[in-house]
Amino acid sequence: MRKLLGIAIAAITSVLAIGALNAANDPPPPWAYGFPGPASATPPAAAPAGGRGAAPAAAPDESVKKLAGSTGAFTLAQIRDGFGPADWYPGDHPTMPEIVAHGKKPDVRACSLCHYPNGKGRPENAGVSGLPYSYFIQTMADFRADARKSADTRKANTNAMIAIAKGMTEEETQAAAKYFSSMKWTQWIKVVETNTVPKTRIAGGMFLKLEGNETEPIGQRIIEAPDDAEHTEALRDPHSAFTAYVPVGSIKKGETLATTGGGGKTTQCSVCHGADLKGLGPVPGIAGRSPSYTVRQLYDMQQGTRKGVWSDLMKPVVANLTNDDMLALAAYTASRMP
Repeated sequence: MRKLLGIAIAAITSVLAIGALNAANDPPPPWAYGFPGPASATPPAAAPAGGRGAAPAAAPDESVKKLAGSTGAFTLAQIRDGFGPADWYPGDHPTMPEIVAHGKKPDVRACSLCHYPNGKGRPENAGVSGLPYSYFIQTMADFRADARKSADTRKANTNAMIAIAKGMTEEETQAAAKYFSSMKWTQWIKVVETNTVPKTRIAGGMFLKLEGNETEPIGQRIIEAPDDAEHTEALRDPHSAFTAYVPVGSIKKGETLATTGGGGKTTQCSVCHGADLKGLGPVPGIAGRSPSYTVRQLYDMQQGTRKGVWSDLMKPVVANLTNDDMLALAAYTASRMP
């Protein structure tokens, strides 16, 4: 009997090991990192550098832009200023620390440029409002220690974040952490299950819907796109929300994995993130946050490109997950009310 039990345990262990190996061999899901497909072995041809045959450069748009409900008026250059980007709704948030509002030249761009003054962020970066203070501090320390990198090496803004973290003082990091942790995370993303999605293009790591009503099969992807492409991409409107299109059935599959562990495949999310997935002590909430970002972090931790204190705790949790499992988990957590 003992011999048979030993054989059974060995067989189960072998199956789990093979599952982990198969999961670890999944390539980075390009849609989660903001690319239409995997990296090509052949780099694209370079665009003309000017001279004969090159299209003339368009004149810069210097017109003043406005948004409904805002008293602000900014040019595109002001909206995109890395050291003082437009703050459309200053009444939405506490007074920004200098490092958040203006950054520090020459290398530390304002936090509010990418993450918005309200900390909501966009799919290509991260939503940082509502993160626990200690978690924010540890995350920045991990960036400085080169413990957080992207598994898809094409994702340039991860390297930019590493440089920014290294350029900030301890006091500046603490000021940013205090600011963003003081704001509650609220609903920002609507999750829709569908078999087809609007056709999109990639702009700076973000999916933007094309004009017209053309659609395509969603496949095994999450397409997270702004509801108003111009307001989000051009005007950086922090009130312009997102829709995450996910495959039909993925939310239920994710719920099973998140709430039961999928029969030993992973650990129940509530163990660390709380029964409502809104966080527990220094552990961040994951309800209602960007599914693209969630998949990137799960994959980076599984592949070991994201390391550090919290990542080490997550390593066994993500070891056996396939890319499809991560998609399902992210669809479910994003659908929960934060």
